[in-house]
Amino acid sequence: MAHNIKTGVLSYGKSGRLFHCPFLELHSGFDLYAIVERTKKNAKSKYPNIISYNSVDEFLNDSNIELVIVNTPSPTHFEFGLKAIKAGKHVVMEKPFTVTLKEAKTLYKTAKKHNKYILPYQNRRYDSDYLSVKNVLKSGKLGDLIEVHFRYDRYVYKLSDTISKELAVPGNSVLYNLGAHVIDAAISLFGEPIAWTKTSGQFRPNTKIDDYAQVHLKYPNGLQVFITASLLVANPMPAFILYGKNGAYVKERTDVQEDQIEAGIQPDDLQYGVEVKDKEGVLTYYEDGITKKQEHVASIKSSYLNIFEDMYQTIRNNKPYLVTESQILKQIEILE
Repeated sequence: MAHNIKTGVLSYGKSGRLFHCPFLELHSGFDLYAIVERTKKNAKSKYPNIISYNSVDEFLNDSNIELVIVNTPSPTHFEFGLKAIKAGKHVVMEKPFTVTLKEAKTLYKTAKKHNKYILPYQNRRYDSDYLSVKNVLKSGKLGDLIEVHFRYDRYVYKLSDTISKELAVPGNSVLYNLGAHVIDAAISLFGEPIAWTKTSGQFRPNTKIDDYAQVHLKYPNGLQVFITASLLVANPMPAFILYGKNGAYVKERTDVQEDQIEAGIQPDDLQYGVEVKDKEGVLTYYEDGITKKQEHVASIKSSYLNIFEDMYQTIRNNKPYLVTESQILKQIEILE
């Protein structure tokens, strides 16, 4: 279709392979048109109709590309995002949006100057576990919130074989990598905090980057939110714990989309995005402060295809995008 958004992806690592290309290929509003592959042409093998460029500059000089997915290493986001906008492209920016607040402000200002969209790719807002938390909050059964704990736990003892990921450069840390997701979750659900404190550490042998981080967000109504990201949690804790005046909600990180794509299950499969049984969140609350009740909350079916639908609606129909500029600027301010 002529109205399709011709889209180019800047790399075909894990992000391009799992989070972008399968959905761009499936969504009828996009044309997966080009990719940058400097050495191995794995994307060209998987998607034979795409153009495989050897360099970013060659890629950006293609006037047919309308939208660029910037999914390269974090320290390159600002440079490539700025180049893409100045080349007349809309941009989808992987997390973290940028390394510094100054860079983020510059990208938004430049995008407006060139009448282009720059859209943050915060895919965890489309996870089934996050959506279950959102729905429980909407139910009002927790009452006014008092204390919240959001975690992103992994166990990755060995340093990455990808040298760039282990370099001690700005933007390379567990806080920028995993913490960006959970900070975004807090901002999207509770608004922007009025103050915060941060703690970080390095615990893996020979690591040069932080592999542990905790952020304490404080809100004007007294709500305390604790964000933790760690690469050395052998037995992951629940990803979401919320305590309110009337109840509590506990939810594991259970979204299956990434694993399903890795296993070859495509987004149009009926089982795609369906949470594994017996992984429901547990909602415990008191009615009128007296009668205790407990519910097992099954997550709704989820799909990252929805984020691409939202991108399409913004670019083609000027629909307000789910992730706002002010939310991203606050996230980067906290990360930095």
